[in-house]
Amino acid sequence: MGEVVQMQFSTVDYVIFVLLLVASAGIGLYYAFSGGRQRTTQEFLLADRSMSCLPVSLSLLATFQSAVAILGAPSEVYTFGTQYWFLGCSYFLGLLIPAHVFIPVFYRLRLSSAYEYLELRFNKTVRICGTITFIFQMVIYMGVVLYAPALALNAVTGFDLWGAVFAMGLVCTLYTALGGLKAVIWTDVFQTVVMFAGQLAVIVVGTSQAGGIHEVWRKAINGSRIASLDLNPDPLERHTFWTLGVGGVFLMLALYGVNQAQVQRYLSSRTEREAIMSCYVVFPCQQIVLCMGCLMGLVMYARYEEDSPLDRGYVKTNDQMVLYFVMDVFKDLPGLPGLFVACLFSGALSTISSAFNSLATVTMEDLIKPHFPAMTDAKATLLSKALALAYGLVCLAMAYVASLMGSVLQAAFSIFGMVGGPLLGVFCLGMFFPWANSTGALVGLASGLAMAFWIGIGSFITRMPGPVPLPGVNATLPPLLGNMTTVAVTTLVSAVTGKTRPSGVQAIYSLSYMWYRPMKERDLTPGTVFPVLGTLLFFLPERYKEKLCCITPLAHHKASTALTPPCPTQETAL
Repeated sequence: MGEVVQMQFSTVDYVIFVLLLVASAGIGLYYAFSGGRQRTTQEFLLADRSMSCLPVSLSLLATFQSAVAILGAPSEVYTFGTQYWFLGCSYFLGLLIPAHVFIPVFYRLRLSSAYEYLELRFNKTVRICGTITFIFQMVIYMGVVLYAPALALNAVTGFDLWGAVFAMGLVCTLYTALGGLKAVIWTDVFQTVVMFAGQLAVIVVGTSQAGGIHEVWRKAINGSRIASLDLNPDPLERHTFWTLGVGGVFLMLALYGVNQAQVQRYLSSRTEREAIMSCYVVFPCQQIVLCMGCLMGLVMYARYEEDSPLDRGYVKTNDQMVLYFVMDVFKDLPGLPGLFVACLFSGALSTISSAFNSLATVTMEDLIKPHFPAMTDAKATLLSKALALAYGLVCLAMAYVASLMGSVLQAAFSIFGMVGGPLLGVFCLGMFFPWANSTGALVGLASGLAMAFWIGIGSFITRMPGPVPLPGVNATLPPLLGNMTTVAVTTLVSAVTGKTRPSGVQAIYSLSYMWYRPMKERDLTPGTVFPVLGTLLFFLPERYKEKLCCITPLAHHKASTALTPPCPTQETAL
């Protein structure tokens, strides 16, 4: 194994990277100072509920497409083949259900925080538990998603590690704290364009150098990188149609259904119809992004085949190999390496800014405002900006912690994923099961977190063969773990290479990372239950449907005027 090969940036590359940061900061400053905006919490946290469909959908896409995903998807396809592409099968249901179930409930309740729903549906304790769980999830994740791509860039190009970390962290904090959600959304739009341009440039130039798309396809077939549909029902298999197409639906529901960063974008839409349309618009965009990541992996394979830079010791991890490949392809084309790095850091900026804004929102709406009901809107807005700034500083601190983590860095990715599933479960419990109460919600959340952490940490420990390399985006780390909410249960998800089938507890640890007193209906807050049972059981007589708590329709309520549930005698069926 030789020394890690470093390739140098040109002056043009640095200029392009700096222009990305300047443009992102400029958008934030524009919305901070133009027309006296960002003076109320509605303007700062929800863009005054004035956003149209297109920018919201592109912002949803940018939040999903993090820097680690940009690095992870091509290396996944290079190493294991195109089986990962079948994740796209989950996108349809994964966006259709949020569009027609979660968005109508959240939008008609006129919420500011997704966790406000938990108080409306259950009680304040469930809301606080959900909020604290989300904050823990995002704080752990922010530093990692900031540090990991900077480390990979440093290893391949010698680009100053902490210079990149601080530049991204400070610029992101600046435009999020000054410009609010409107600045975050419009910056996401700009960054999405940069991401598409950077990936497309790599694909076009790399394909041309490999001899054309036909040659790329021929080498991929000869190297067994074109995967067919795998219907193996074994849950221990890493990637099959069932783990990707079915398990991926739960990933998408956690991401697009109940994640505060995405819910906040829905709530910023001008109308409920535009919020729903944003889900439909993002669907083809996601398919394009997925295809581009897979195609980049195939172009990488066409260039190196089995003689990868990783095997030759030029890089230490697979995801560093993506950057090595980019620098190799663009070595005679100054400016294009800078474009891809701008693409990479656009993914990081969009993810982190979304985290800042959503954290400021839940902290303000769920933890502070309920205790200070007399607070003026001007003070609340100022405090929201201070919270966004504070979380930006926390992000930089967490990036430093990530640099010291060593092998625990992968556990930090896992913690983010392990929290997503139980939170999704609590929201689904409230929306689909009218008889569920606050005790069931709390027990469910606690037991779900306990099970997820047990399986995730147990898998992490049992798969460690020995000392793990220095922090970085590990070769076995799937690209999904770079997304905003992965319902994965484990981080070390390398294919099960042993011939013997695991048994007992080891079998649980070897699961694919893609799986993981009844209330009376009249006691529920109106509009908090989606009538799925009433729709499915339409053929039952009314008296039986009433016993099953499935007669209340989803009404057009504005329940934000009162967080107190109705009295027991109040009829909620409309």
